[in-house]
Amino acid sequence: MDMDRWDLVVIGAGPAGLTAGIYGARSGLKTLILEKGQAGGALNEIPLIENYPGFPGGISGQGLAEKLVSQCVRFGAKINEFEEATRIEFSGNEIAVETDKGVYPADAIIIASGSRHRKIGVPGEKEFEGRGVSYCALCDGPLFKGLKVLVVGGGNTAVVSALYLSDLGAKVYLAHRRRQFRAEDIYVREIARRGIEVLWSSEVKEIVGDNKVRGVVLRNIESGEEFTLNVDGVFILVGAVPNSEFARDSGIKVDNEGYIVVDSLQRTNVPGIYAAGDVTTHPIKQIGSAIGQAITASIEAYKYVKKPYYAQQK
Repeated sequence: MDMDRWDLVVIGAGPAGLTAGIYGARSGLKTLILEKGQAGGALNEIPLIENYPGFPGGISGQGLAEKLVSQCVRFGAKINEFEEATRIEFSGNEIAVETDKGVYPADAIIIASGSRHRKIGVPGEKEFEGRGVSYCALCDGPLFKGLKVLVVGGGNTAVVSALYLSDLGAKVYLAHRRRQFRAEDIYVREIARRGIEVLWSSEVKEIVGDNKVRGVVLRNIESGEEFTLNVDGVFILVGAVPNSEFARDSGIKVDNEGYIVVDSLQRTNVPGIYAAGDVTTHPIKQIGSAIGQAITASIEAYKYVKKPYYAQQK
């Protein structure tokens, strides 16, 4: 059990968590970042980011993650990968993070645990996961070169993933429950230009196969008609669920959907504990907004820990 005390413990090493690490360490706080997987989090699954300022030609998610990690380490933050936070303990002014490997007392905590892929809960989804069902085009797309795949979803992640799979040489179908995408127009126009077949007003009813995926049963929501589409893979990209259970169970306030409730300064209901990024109630789930929230949280955490003369604690 590790009882070393930290000025700041950050939970999560996605864009928000790594930014918090940069700002925390650079301001002189002894900073630890805990990440249940690989540093970079969901960034590592994004094929191309075109709307992040400063990269006119775009940058891969993994490329951006590597830059953030390098900057974090350069300023002195410690990153513990593959260590999952399981609980936050707080009593009076004492707070600590429990993980599957130890306990870390801290003066302040920033929760930046992000979110995970939402599942659609249809027959065959669980059974064929890893055998044709995937939630990450960048991770598994190269396995489907020259094959037929269905992408399910209508937001940026789904549409960008469909384009990426098309680039790999897959025959791509895109199923969306509505008749209009949520994705940005620039991506939607590219879908049309490439002739990727869009199955409007369609929902997945079942994923079928033998030892691997062979097809998908779809239902047209408007007509009620069901039909089977023969495909070799299904990429389910229909949104996210916040990774907040450990925080909720620890007594940190969340809303009805599980997002951590924060104020304009990223403060939670517990003094000294802040939250930033996709795990919060902030309505915009983008890399840039997550980074902005993390900057605010880090500055507020610094003021909470060091109490400089100019800080106005409320």
